[in-house]
Amino acid sequence: MNSFQNKKISFIETGQVKEGVSADMYSFVKDKSIDLAIVTVSKDAKTLLQKIVKGKKTIEGYVSGNGILEVTSVDGKVVTHQFSDGDSGEVEVNIGELMQWTNLGASDLVFYEICDPPYKEGRFKNLKEDNKEI
Repeated sequence: MNSFQNKKISFIETGQVKEGVSADMYSFVKDKSIDLAIVTVSKDAKTLLQKIVKGKKTIEGYVSGNGILEVTSVDGKVVTHQFSDGDSGEVEVNIGELMQWTNLGASDLVFYEICDPPYKEGRFKNLKEDNKEI
């Protein structure tokens, strides 16, 4: 079960994060303290490697496809969460941790991200794309 099940949401916009990664942004109708993004990662693509630098809570939740979420703790320990169709799951990523989703399948990988408080520029620091500094 996901963190926003049975809550009314309102679509805001679709944004292109990078080539192969897009995000549909939503607000919650009766709860302005959090927001939601549904992110689609195309075949052979991955999200940017990001560091959480602000916010109370960041939740990453699997929806569909075949892929992994790697979370690196502040002490450098890497935990890999693998998902495939039929799975469910949420991972809370904390301030100072790094995260990156990678699509391992032939179809789109879809996940959601809930930010508390709602996302604002500067919440995440983009670190690397394909091993190049940004």
